[in-house]
Amino acid sequence: MTYATELAFPCKKLASTEVALKALADLSAAPALARQLSDFSHQLARSGLDGEAAPRIISLLNDRLTARIIELTAKKHRLPPGAWCWLALGSEGRHEQTFVTDQDNSLIFSAVDGEEANALRELFLPFAREVNQHLAACGFKLCSGNIMAGNPAWCLSLDEWKTQFIDWVRRPEPTALLNASIFFDLRPLYGDPALAEDLRTLLLAMTTDTPAFLHLMAANAIQAEVPLSFLGEVSDGGKSGDGIDLKKYGSRIFVDAARIFALAHGARSVNTTERLREAGAASGLTTDELLAVNAAFAHILRLRLEHQLNEIAEGGEVGHGIRMAVLHDLDKAILRESLKQARRLQQRLKLNYAL
Repeated sequence: MTYATELAFPCKKLASTEVALKALADLSAAPALARQLSDFSHQLARSGLDGEAAPRIISLLNDRLTARIIELTAKKHRLPPGAWCWLALGSEGRHEQTFVTDQDNSLIFSAVDGEEANALRELFLPFAREVNQHLAACGFKLCSGNIMAGNPAWCLSLDEWKTQFIDWVRRPEPTALLNASIFFDLRPLYGDPALAEDLRTLLLAMTTDTPAFLHLMAANAIQAEVPLSFLGEVSDGGKSGDGIDLKKYGSRIFVDAARIFALAHGARSVNTTERLREAGAASGLTTDELLAVNAAFAHILRLRLEHQLNEIAEGGEVGHGIRMAVLHDLDKAILRESLKQARRLQQRLKLNYAL
């Protein structure tokens, strides 16, 4: 059974996609269905959905397709009868996917000891690798960093995952902090969600009790320089002409801050907006500040989606850089104010962790 988050369908056509996904019975037909879903998500994004709703629906459609692929692939393999769960990570885990995405996933299973874990891993890996390949055929690029369930390093028993998380929190080296920014946004997508929630409970118990780890995460988060000049004007990349990377220097700033707030105060949500709503006040943000921050984050996501749609329509390579020259005056003004909210979030991190 899939455990992807349920969202209300905004129209009959969206509901019909659910029927098409349930009807998918042949993995060879998955790429064609994926293209239909992609075209539909483009139409939805062009219809005027805001920057909070559009990524959620894109992620929902991707969830449904992924879950169906997992289900059909599992039937081809003699998987062990014990509990297991496919985990979505990163932007997929947060329900914040755009039209430029690769795979970030892992697998968790139950085992009584290390010996059984090794034996079970050998059974799960061929299955997980086949799922990764089917997803790649559907347009979800293989992760360049190999953060996928088909990698033995990320196909682990619950106890092995707990040991890994404990090690990252207790020894937060640069690689551990990078992994935390991906794996700590885990969400159960298919299988037994209790395994994922057990792991999340351990994680939050550790992070709420380890301020030194959060201090390092905060120090790492403020390294992304908000593209605003001393006078508060937007800087669009200088002579390079590549424009502003609104993922690295825009939405990521909100994502990183919200993750730290959630880990500090035991909030179980992984979606950035929900994390801010659950843990923002405890982290020192007022109600008005939270409203402004969430609106700014949604605006930046909307701009990213619109930019990607334009590049798709032009047939060029889709990237994250947006040039100010292509924005109308209102979007320029709102982007400037949105980036000011990103800067305020970084200032809040500096205050909270004496940076």
